[in-house]
Amino acid sequence: MNLILDIGNTSTKIAVFEKKIMLKKITTNSNLIDKSILKLQKKYPLKNSIVSSVTKINTTTLKSLKLIEFNIELTQKTNVPFQNHYKTPTTLGVDRIALASAAASQYLNQNTLIIDAGTCITYDFINTSNEYLGGAISPGVSMRYKSLYQFTANLPLLEPDNYKLIGNDTKSSIHSGILNGVIHEINGVISQYNSKYSNLTVVLTGGDTYFLAKKLKSSIFAIPNFLLEGLNSILTHNLNG
Repeated sequence: MNLILDIGNTSTKIAVFEKKIMLKKITTNSNLIDKSILKLQKKYPLKNSIVSSVTKINTTTLKSLKLIEFNIELTQKTNVPFQNHYKTPTTLGVDRIALASAAASQYLNQNTLIIDAGTCITYDFINTSNEYLGGAISPGVSMRYKSLYQFTANLPLLEPDNYKLIGNDTKSSIHSGILNGVIHEINGVISQYNSKYSNLTVVLTGGDTYFLAKKLKSSIFAIPNFLLEGLNSILTHNLNG
């Protein structure tokens, strides 16, 4: 069985996979990673693991993982199931590498756009030749709300909510500006890719997946755990390679 760790900016996701099937998923904070790993080790026969982190990995966490038979710490040098054509491959985030790996494994030889709606909204593209070409990075939904609050004197800090086109007070105007803007951004990017690449597959993932999916007009696959699946595919790729 495979132990998968995704250490993000705001939370850590830990999962157990049996081949391609996810058996367990835990969302926790950095202080409880080691305890969570220990509990999973007692419950499942974990033989392989991979850890991806956008921050520095705690040394105790690394020690816990070294007790597992086969372990990978994902970096830009890790063997992955796609060709990386990013101009500066050493700067490509490990989260984007994992998403591209999921697309390469699940949508082989397809034009695939992966949209990760989390702390940031990232766009990543793999073509029919299994080549990763790059994409884009923009502020995520929560980041936009926090920015309005932090960089103005009188605007309140709000949580995402339903919105209407014409805001008739400050709160509804903020919701309209942010959410309407995000949705038009995503729809616009998808439209641009559709005009250039035929038979485009679009995957929406990340923390805001379900909130945004029902508001988009484009046909998409909403897969919240796509990054975890990508990490599992990288681990499997290295085990088999």
